[in-house]
Amino acid sequence: MREVDVSEVTALVSRLYQEANFNLPPDVVAALESALELEESLLGREVLETLLKNAEIAARERVPLCQDTGLAAVFVEVGQEVCFTGGPFRQAVDAGVAKAWQDGYLRASVVSSPCHDRANTGDNTPAMLHTELVAGETVRITVLPKGAGSENMSRLAMLKPAEGIAGLVDFVVETVEKAGGNPCPPIFLGVGVGGTMDRAAVLSKLALLRPAASPNPDERLARLELEIRDSVNALGIGPGGFGGSITCLGVALEEYPCHIASLPVAVNIQCNSARRATGSI
Repeated sequence: MREVDVSEVTALVSRLYQEANFNLPPDVVAALESALELEESLLGREVLETLLKNAEIAARERVPLCQDTGLAAVFVEVGQEVCFTGGPFRQAVDAGVAKAWQDGYLRASVVSSPCHDRANTGDNTPAMLHTELVAGETVRITVLPKGAGSENMSRLAMLKPAEGIAGLVDFVVETVEKAGGNPCPPIFLGVGVGGTMDRAAVLSKLALLRPAASPNPDERLARLELEIRDSVNALGIGPGGFGGSITCLGVALEEYPCHIASLPVAVNIQCNSARRATGSI
């Protein structure tokens, strides 16, 4: 059994969240560069050039890529041979989020009572924590700062099984069409299919952790990802919502077994600032 002091968790979460807010992942930068080569609209190309310049400035000056530094979604794979010491794991994660937002001068964007006074917690806690027990003695943490502009445009539907793949594609495309320019396109789409209502939603977030241009290993799902991407790009929303040929930079779809009478589909939209970072203890 390997012992891990929770102070290491706090330190790693803090570092990852600051790095995620300051540095756009290389695969996302590459996706934007590829979009710049393909975009047909002059205004769309200008938007893409601005986004790439913004990423350079953020990394060089260590300032946030976006003023909305996001809700803290934290995904943790905990090796079953690990024993945490020094305090509760959940508190350690939240302490890391609070430290990142203080040390990195990030914007606090969490309210404690959504239905009533909506008072800001002041440190962006609590985190949206997802944990999974896996084999081994390593703790792997991935952080996803999720801005409200894209999150607000996300949707979930409990489709009828008879609606099938055609209904699934129609729902995803309709979701993006209704969103228009609100989620700051060009966007990434995380699609979760199957499980229960809550499982589909988590799957759609997990899908966004995959590197851009990384197809699903299941060839059938990889083809479906491309079909959705092409259908979304045919909408012509374009970079910044100003029109163009590139609305979606990539689609990642994850599926899970579900009830014979269900076809849950969740669409989690991610803006062009697709921030994430991963580290291990």
